[in-house]
Amino acid sequence: MKSNHMNQYVVNLIFILLALACIFPFALLIMGSFTDQKAIIHDGYSLFPSALSLDAYRFMMASSGTLFRAYGITVFITIVGTAAGLAIATMLAYPLSRSDMPLRKVLSFLVFFTMLFNGGLVSTYLIYTEVFHIKNTIWALIIPGLLTNGFYILLIRTFFSTSIPPAIIESAYIDGASEFKIFYRIVLPLSLPILATIGLMLGISYWNDWFNGLIYVTDSKLFSIQNMLNRMLSDLQFLQQSSMNNASQAATNVPTDSVRLAIAVIGIIPIFCAYPFFQKFFVKGLTLGAVKG
Repeated sequence: MKSNHMNQYVVNLIFILLALACIFPFALLIMGSFTDQKAIIHDGYSLFPSALSLDAYRFMMASSGTLFRAYGITVFITIVGTAAGLAIATMLAYPLSRSDMPLRKVLSFLVFFTMLFNGGLVSTYLIYTEVFHIKNTIWALIIPGLLTNGFYILLIRTFFSTSIPPAIIESAYIDGASEFKIFYRIVLPLSLPILATIGLMLGISYWNDWFNGLIYVTDSKLFSIQNMLNRMLSDLQFLQQSSMNNASQAATNVPTDSVRLAIAVIGIIPIFCAYPFFQKFFVKGLTLGAVKG
C-alpha cells in the first residue's frame, strides 16, 4: 500500500512539473507583453519585470478599427468553416462506416490517398483563382486546404464504426426511420465527443491560418487577424531596421519586443479561453480504441 501511494505521489509530481512547464511560456509571454521596452533590453524577459508598460497595446490599438474588422473576419471564417467542415466530414464518414455500402473500400482509399499526395501549390492556386475565382473574396479564407481533411474523415469513420452499435441503426430501420433521420437523430447525438474533437481541430486551424490570406488575399479589408498581425509584425521589423539605420526617434520609441509578444497574446487568448469547454470531449474523442466497461 505504501509503495502504491509513493508511486501515485511521484506520478502526480511529474504531471505537476509538466503542467508548470506548459504554463511557464504562456505566463512569460503575457508578462513580456506588459513589460517596458527598456526593461526588456536591460533585464531580458521575466515573470517579475522591473517596469510595466501598456505601450505595446497602445501601439496596436492605434489600428483598432482595422484590428476589430480582422477579428470579425476571423470569427466569421472560423464559425462558418468549422460548421461546413464538420458537415462535410461527418456526411462522408457516415456512409464509409457502413459495412453494406457499395465501393466502401475504394472510397476509403481515395480519402486516404488525399493525405499522401496533393496537386501542389501552383496548380492549386491556378484552379482556385482562374476556375473558381475566389481570390480577394471571403471564400479564399474558408475553402482552400481547410474545409475538410482526410484524416478527420477517417477519424470520424472509425468512431462511427466502433462506437455506434449496429443494433441501434437496425432498430431504427425497423421503426421506419429514413437514412438521413438515423444520421441526424441517432448517430450525431451519440457522436458528440468526436464532433467536439474535430470541431476544435478545425476551429484552431481556421483561427491560426495565415497562409491562405497570404496567397489569395491582397485586399487589406479581407485580412484575418493572423494576416493583420503578420503585417504588423513585418511593419515592426521595418521600423526596427529604420531605427538602426537612421536613428529615428519615432522608430526608436516603438516597443518592438513587447509588441511582438502582445501580437502573440491577442492571437492565442480566444483559443486559450475556449479550450477548457471542449477538453472533456476532446479527451473522449481521442480515445477511440479504448475498452468500454
